[in-house]
Parts: sequence; C-alpha cells; structure tokens
Amino acid sequence: MKIICVIPARMGSSRFPGKPLARICGRPMIEHVYWRSLMCKKVDEVVVATCDEEIVEATKRFGGRAIMTSSLHQRASDRVAEIAQSMGADIFAMVQGDEPMIFPEMIDLALKPLLADSKVLCVNLAAPIQSEEEFNDRNTIKAVMAQNGDALFFSREPIPTRQRLPFGQFQAYKQVCVIPFRRDFLLQYTALEPTPLEQAESIDMLRALEHGYPIRLVKSEYITQSVDTPEDLARVETLMQKDPLVSRYGAMR
Repeated sequence: MKIICVIPARMGSSRFPGKPLARICGRPMIEHVYWRSLMCKKVDEVVVATCDEEIVEATKRFGGRAIMTSSLHQRASDRVAEIAQSMGADIFAMVQGDEPMIFPEMIDLALKPLLADSKVLCVNLAAPIQSEEEFNDRNTIKAVMAQNGDALFFSREPIPTRQRLPFGQFQAYKQVCVIPFRRDFLLQYTALEPTPLEQAESIDMLRALEHGYPIRLVKSEYITQSVDTPEDLARVETLMQKDPLVSRYGAMR
C-alpha cells in the first residue's frame, strides 16, 4: 500500500501572513514539518502542495519536493485532493504546514485505523486540551467524539459546555491536523458541495460530517503546538530549542 504525505501551505494566511517561511531554530517552519513527516517509516513520499513560488523555492533549497497547485482552493484538504488527482497512492496523509512539532509516530497513529479496517475512510488525531486558555482560543479546533470513536462535531467554540462542569473536571480534545484519507474518498469528498457548518466554522472536516460520512478520531497523547500567530511562533521557538529530532534532519536528505 502506497502512502504519500502532503503538506498544504500558502503565504496568504489571514492570521499570520507568510508563516510557512517563518523561521524556527534557523529554519523555515515548512522545513521542520517536511523532515519530521519524512521520518515516518510508513510514508513513501512527502510533498509540499502550495500556490506560492516562494514556498516552492524555499522547499527546493532545503532539499524537499514541492508541487504548485491552484490558488483558488478555500480548504487545505482541497489542495491535497489536487495532488491526489495527479499522483498514484492508496492513502494521502495531510499534515498541515503549521505543525512544526509533529512527531513521526503521530502519523503512524493516524494511519493505523485505515490500515486495519477498509471501512475507515478518513482519520483525525485528537489530543487533550492542556489549559483553559487553549480551550477558549478560537484557533484551537475542538473535537467531540462518539463512543465508537467517530467524530460527532468540530468547532472553534469551547465544546462541550462548561455550564455544568468547569474546565478541568472533564477532558476536552482538540483536532490535530494530521489527517490521512483513502484516495477514493478524498476525491469524492473534494467534489462535494461546501456545507453551511463548514463555512460557518471554517473547518474542512465538517463538510464530510454534514454529507453523512464518518470521520474516525484517534486519541494522541503527544504534546505539540501548532503555529497560528506570531505569539505561537515565539512559544514554539522556545519549545524546540532542544528538540532531538532537529539534529536528524541532515540524515534525511
């Protein structure tokens, strides 16, 4: 079974323009995501999908592969689907370009249900929310799941409600943007009409849920920090100062 990891990235983020090339420990953020994804032994290939020449050139400079995609995509998953239309693989694993602290084992974890059960179409990681500040942050996508592990809903609002229990007396989860799709489902998904909740929340996975397709959630205990703002970048810079994976990048070339 062939697995391609695709990292969607663009310069035009409304919250942090140019963030894929923002430097962390002397390297552009997209480079950290690329090498760490390539460390996953189940992944056959890693490509950056972008609509910006600056990102293509930066990826070439550090020795990675980037493919130009349309500038019209509204969702990262649609950008990944464009790659799937032209590349042959059974599974396309989307790893967002703002996840510089990703561990390769997180990709293994997300792939496991797809490799074990042919009925699983798409998987999202869900990690415990560590603080009330993170729970209230609209950049943190909250996830709630059914007893069978499938997603019930995703929201930028704090869910579940705190009206009965204060934060800390229940476990809240966030979406971690490591999202593998079966190729056939990815192409089917991207052909679906955008949905009201998807547009209201600006969350890709709601399109699948609103059209009645299940999304499997897998709990992850890995502690990472995505980069949505310059403040996040400063926090990640500090956290990654002694990250042992960084020293292994050279061996991946």
